[in-house]
Amino acid sequence: MPLDPAQKLISADDHMDIHVLPPDLYQKRLPQALRARGPKVVETDDGPFWVIDGKPVSPSGRKSTGYIRAEEHGFRPGTPEQRLEDMDRDGVHAQVVYSPMTTQMRIEDAELRAACMRAYNDWGAEFNQYAPDRLLLLADIPSHDAKAAADELERAARLGHRGAIVHQFQGADAIFEDSWQRFWDVAQDHELPISVHLGPGTHSLKPKPGSWRMPAFVAVVPMQLDEVLSGMVFSGILEQRPKVKLVLGEAGLGWIPYVVERMDHEHHKYYEQTKDHRLEMLPSEIFSRQVYVTYEDEKLGVELIPRIGIGNVMWASDYPHGDSTWPNSRPTIAASALASLGEEAMRRIICDNCAEVYGFPLEA
Repeated sequence: MPLDPAQKLISADDHMDIHVLPPDLYQKRLPQALRARGPKVVETDDGPFWVIDGKPVSPSGRKSTGYIRAEEHGFRPGTPEQRLEDMDRDGVHAQVVYSPMTTQMRIEDAELRAACMRAYNDWGAEFNQYAPDRLLLLADIPSHDAKAAADELERAARLGHRGAIVHQFQGADAIFEDSWQRFWDVAQDHELPISVHLGPGTHSLKPKPGSWRMPAFVAVVPMQLDEVLSGMVFSGILEQRPKVKLVLGEAGLGWIPYVVERMDHEHHKYYEQTKDHRLEMLPSEIFSRQVYVTYEDEKLGVELIPRIGIGNVMWASDYPHGDSTWPNSRPTIAASALASLGEEAMRRIICDNCAEVYGFPLEA
């Protein structure tokens, strides 16, 4: 069944990859003392290439080889007017955009990484202003240290950012440990949705382009967000801060009902033995109130949405990645099992939930 042409689509998980960024972004915005080591584009025998701290990282203006092939976008996703043109071609009204730090810019030095995130957040705030009702680049938060994270979240809020990303494997302390309490207080005070995106986390499977290890890794990596979900619920961080919205980016759907049911089961089983923090709500109630998951194109997962919660699921196109539904997002959705959930449920999943989480206006 075709989608109503008047129905808006809002994608909850798209990307700003390193190869689409303006080549001078970091050299213009990093402190002078860090520019020599910071990300820069240099000419090589293979064309323009991003180099960080002397190490080649990615081509500039074109995709790396070895990943899923797709149409080359060049710098279009990193140029607001051209990104909007691609969105219009796909029939997508607005996008929530994750940064290249999420999966691509593995900078080991904490000081340099944090400075790059601040530079990106400054640029991202300006990018968003080009079309604030349609573009929402998430602020990227240095997560090696809880204080640094809280300070940058405060600054991002002052810049006008309406959401942020934290990285679950950057610091010594997980994001649900006591040292992170102030960070979550800042998120509560500013009512900023906080995202954790799939990425590292597997123990024995390591991605390797051109190898069987790549599909093996990609098949299971969304489920590495299970510890984040369970820790954020049982620690009481979400229960004590009802205005905090936790978004599990590119988490997929199929594993969610099992983990939520399991959390409820173990809550009852261990309640009397728990001495540090006892939940006053069921984990499933906390999930329903405050946790959101994004997905792209699933069959079983869509069937399970009523078990997850119609209000907790947000569709995503994953533009400009090779497995994106771009430029056929609308026919892909129309051909999916979403229609079986009813018109109201479909509208919430492809538009309204994301609009409510991030404050996108829905009026014409």
